[in-house]
Amino acid sequence: MPSTALRRRVHRAAGALASAALLLPLLSSGPAATAGEPPSPSALQRDFAAAAERYGVPERVLLAVSYLQSRWDGHGGAPSVSGGYGPMHLTDLRTALAGAQHHSDAAEDARGDASRPVRVAAERALPEPAELPARLRTLERAAALTGRSAEELRTGAAANIEGGAALLAAAQRESGRPASGDPADWYGAVARFSGADDTATATAYANDVFNVIRTGERRTTDSGQTVELAPAPDVAADPAQAAALGLRTADRGLSECPPTVACEWIPAPYEEFGDGDYGNHDKGNRPVSQEIDYIVVHDTEATWDVTLKLVQDPTYVSWQYSLRSSDGHIAQHLPLKDVGWHAGNWFVNAKSVGLEHEGFLTAPDSWYTEAMYRTSARLVRYLAARYGIPVDRQHILGHDTVPGTTTATIRGMHTDPGPYWDWAHYFTLLGRPLTPSAGPDAGVVTIRPEYAAHQPVYTGCVKAGEACAPHGSGAVRLHTAPDATAPLVKDIGLRPGGQDSTTGVNDTGARASTGQQYAVAERRGAWTAIWYLGQKAWFHNPRKEPTAVNARGLLLTPREGLAEVPVYGRAYPEASAYPAGVPVQAVSPLPYKLLAGQRYVVGDRTPGEYYFAPTFDTTGHRVVRGQEEYYEIQFGHRVAFVSAADVRVFPG
Repeated sequence: MPSTALRRRVHRAAGALASAALLLPLLSSGPAATAGEPPSPSALQRDFAAAAERYGVPERVLLAVSYLQSRWDGHGGAPSVSGGYGPMHLTDLRTALAGAQHHSDAAEDARGDASRPVRVAAERALPEPAELPARLRTLERAAALTGRSAEELRTGAAANIEGGAALLAAAQRESGRPASGDPADWYGAVARFSGADDTATATAYANDVFNVIRTGERRTTDSGQTVELAPAPDVAADPAQAAALGLRTADRGLSECPPTVACEWIPAPYEEFGDGDYGNHDKGNRPVSQEIDYIVVHDTEATWDVTLKLVQDPTYVSWQYSLRSSDGHIAQHLPLKDVGWHAGNWFVNAKSVGLEHEGFLTAPDSWYTEAMYRTSARLVRYLAARYGIPVDRQHILGHDTVPGTTTATIRGMHTDPGPYWDWAHYFTLLGRPLTPSAGPDAGVVTIRPEYAAHQPVYTGCVKAGEACAPHGSGAVRLHTAPDATAPLVKDIGLRPGGQDSTTGVNDTGARASTGQQYAVAERRGAWTAIWYLGQKAWFHNPRKEPTAVNARGLLLTPREGLAEVPVYGRAYPEASAYPAGVPVQAVSPLPYKLLAGQRYVVGDRTPGEYYFAPTFDTTGHRVVRGQEEYYEIQFGHRVAFVSAADVRVFPG
């Protein structure tokens, strides 16, 4: 039970912030992309060419900047998480926040360990319009430069591209450089366009844009437009132009980041409050004390400025890194050796790094920018290489795939980043694209729908029971039979009464996500069945439009003679491993069973471990490590653990 002091702090925080956990962008308020007849599939390409000519911007530069902002998508006129509209991501956060909704419905204890008082997130505060920086108001300036109305710039692709071209041309003039036709002369203007207030972030952004120019891109947008930027490998970049902009130098401090990203040290406080209470993280000595095995991908459910205020609140929770949507800037808050309170599962927290991405899980068009995806991928590649973390979905976890620690905590676990995070694109950026690795009779599948075209209906984004706006998704829905009208499979942890799962955007009970691997139970026509939460679960997987690819992998099943084996949400040591003075942690099975004849894909084999850290004074902290070992498995939407002694492992 929370201490009196903690209850007082949480009550004060909730009272101060309750009026505004309203940060979700206007998802369903965005207008349709185009009224009447659909445009020619080459219209957007012509819009870029026309805007580039009108404002004297090299077309390659305009296309590459837009690609890094939006991958040339218009998102139907809906704003991004940072209030950016259209292919050029012109920002108008004031409008985006005006009718935002609040959708957080979980009450997860972020620390996930009974040795400390429960830490439930407070509501998020809505910033005052006057507090918004210039980088979140670029649409206003684009309107002044082009003479276009704000509404045109928000909803019209051609006008939006003109606005972006006008901003680039203005940035070039302000840098004192000529309106050259050579893209290399525009490096400084691109750096300024990023909106970054520090040289390192502006430089990293411009480097990404020029990488796009050199490598080229081609894709079909969300409005069916085909856009192409031919590669120009000889285009040079001149970082000195960014250095001449006079931006601040961010304090890298104790940050631990690869040189390819811009990283700033904004520490989370470690403070003692009395009555044995403290926050907002634990000191550690990783990887000497414990290996770092996981990276957990979150979204913030708040804007950037609010996110930084929260992680600097000593009474709040913590994570290692925050990533900004508009330009991919990274802030680090904890040394990697220390343990953040972020995943709701103490076993996972003690062995993971938490990455919070500026975003909102229930807003399909609260889109994450390409700039953020790319810097996040670079950071994850760096962390994976540093700690030997496999780049797969059993180690690169979504917060929504972290298991509850006990039966009582399952229903409160968070569901971010949700079904609209583009895992396929993310893994391509990680250098591990999700491609087939086995033939048609494989015993393992990797979930892999075509993100943009795969648009299952979700409900509850704005109002309970109401359909969310149609949008691409990386998750497939699981049925009890090979029939779209069959009930969804049940999750007895989420619904102990045995009710069916739902199409709710926060309901993970019948959902398999891109990159997750499952053992095949049966194939029947256009349907594939997998073993999932102790049952056979079917998803539509037609040959011409597959939603999964065949794969290789290790599988496990109960060892001979066992009809079922228990499943756990954490891999804690056996009771005999605990020394005097360290309370024994119950190895509590979850309500699920792994039954004889069923098979699940194997992740790591790990010894039972428990990090005992209940006090501000670290003198008595210690890692308890047992002899009993566990396998991590992809059991349902979330991972789980089984005792190695209970199962046998074999190739899939």
